[in-house]
Amino acid sequence: MTTRDRWLDEGMAVLTEQGAAGLRIDRLAARLGLTKGSFHHHFKGAEDYRAALLDRHEREQAAALAGLEQAADGPPEAAFGMLADRVLDAFDADRERAVRAWSTGDPAARAVQERLDAARLELLERLWAKRSGESGRSRAAALLPHLVVAGISAVHPRPTPGEIRDVFALLAELAPGVAVDGQ
Repeated sequence: MTTRDRWLDEGMAVLTEQGAAGLRIDRLAARLGLTKGSFHHHFKGAEDYRAALLDRHEREQAAALAGLEQAADGPPEAAFGMLADRVLDAFDADRERAVRAWSTGDPAARAVQERLDAARLELLERLWAKRSGESGRSRAAALLPHLVVAGISAVHPRPTPGEIRDVFALLAELAPGVAVDGQ
């Protein structure tokens, strides 16, 4: 692992634990046992570092969505069944909460969050459309799991993995109802 990667890994950990306000170079350097000079060797400053963190987060989330895309290629019922496991494997609710909070006051973080939300919704909409035969209700149906995922990061106490699986199992049961137009 490169020193640059160590800086980014630690930044993601601090972001998850403390939010964007915790991303202070001096504190990160102390946690890593590195110098501020090391930081400046790899990053042009705090803004460059934050941009690199956002880029890493976006790439990691895009990779997780690509895994969900593979699930969407199978039978719809199987895809919904796999969705909970994929969410539990790839989703870090604390990081999601931290980035969403960061996005409320930072335009760059907001842009990343908007792209990720749009990509997630597009994927879910394709999955529901595949199941419902383009019933016209796919967008509303896609919002169900999307809002569940966003909500998981916001609620306390957080649902257990079993409860999350149960919610997605219920969504899979609801999937056939999406195919009925006009209701």
